[in-house]
Amino acid sequence: MKLFAIFGDPVSHSRSPLMHNSVFRALGYNACYTRVHLRDGTKLKETFFSLKLSGANVTVPHKEEAFRACDEVRGFAKSVGVVNTLINENGRLIGYNTDSDGFMFAIEEFGEIKNVLILGAGGTAKALASRFAQDNIKVSVLNRSEARLSYFNKIGCEISSWDSYKSKNYDLVINTTSAGLKDEELPASKEMVEDILTKTSFVADVIYGKLTPFLSLAKEHNITYKDGADMLLGQGILANELFVNKELSLKNIKTHMQKSFEL
Repeated sequence: MKLFAIFGDPVSHSRSPLMHNSVFRALGYNACYTRVHLRDGTKLKETFFSLKLSGANVTVPHKEEAFRACDEVRGFAKSVGVVNTLINENGRLIGYNTDSDGFMFAIEEFGEIKNVLILGAGGTAKALASRFAQDNIKVSVLNRSEARLSYFNKIGCEISSWDSYKSKNYDLVINTTSAGLKDEELPASKEMVEDILTKTSFVADVIYGKLTPFLSLAKEHNITYKDGADMLLGQGILANELFVNKELSLKNIKTHMQKSFEL
């Protein structure tokens, strides 16, 4: 039996085991998926191989560390420097990123998006900013400080810290920070978030399974919003296809993974 896992801190909330195990069980694939609470990201590779994993997903805050842990990085992940999916290929750790395409799947219903504001500057923000840039969508990134904004500046994003933020209009605002995951915090001051929400058509949060304070405020303003569940589904379908080395059809993976969200 093949063993897969998700690494993160925190990780107890993750729906990934339910999603992937639903696919394996329904399609008769001999595999099992579990959670691994990893506090120290530098131990990721060592832990991966000590558990004899065939593959894994990586969530906050270890996606950039996962990139550094790989023996080889392929596809979109190579350019963005962020990995969320790992494959054991003959004892070598191969990294991919399925987050960005998963998010594009999630926001299809919003229609044409031309101008995006991303809150936060971590691994998920990097993946999304790079993916939007590929589609010639204007990207702005707002972070607490300027310390982590150099990457976004290099790829042509408009960057600002809380201190330098200037009010503008956006089609979509995305929270990629962990604010609201383990607490009831907003991704910035309430005054700033209120201003941002009055100038956007749509709002998304990469956190799923709860109405975060950020989304709750969007709801109060009658803004169309969604949590990270569809992004989770989109990236999960693509990750599962990598896990099974395309032995299962993408259509069947999608069908049974979608059903897991009804459980």
